[in-house]
Amino acid sequence: MILQNARLARTPLDVVPYGLQMETLTAILPYAEITTSLLLIVGIVLQQRGAGLGGAFGGDNFASTFYKRRGAEKFLFNATIVIAILFVASAIAGFILG
Repeated sequence: MILQNARLARTPLDVVPYGLQMETLTAILPYAEITTSLLLIVGIVLQQRGAGLGGAFGGDNFASTFYKRRGAEKFLFNATIVIAILFVASAIAGFILG
């Protein structure tokens, strides 16, 4: 029976029962949220440049108002946005499935 179902399956996950797929997802989801939250924290902290302590707490820094990101800084900025979207998606999935 399983061999026959394996031939009819379109993807490898079609052989695994749906309930087991959901249990696996709900078991992995908290770890994914923790991982993405830590990556998000690291990405945000790495973006802080040497603006001084006043810039970190809302002080005026007019020299960096018009600044173009290039190279690794642009990659880090875009990666932080992607990680933030993944974190929000995993949080919503945890809310819906939990």
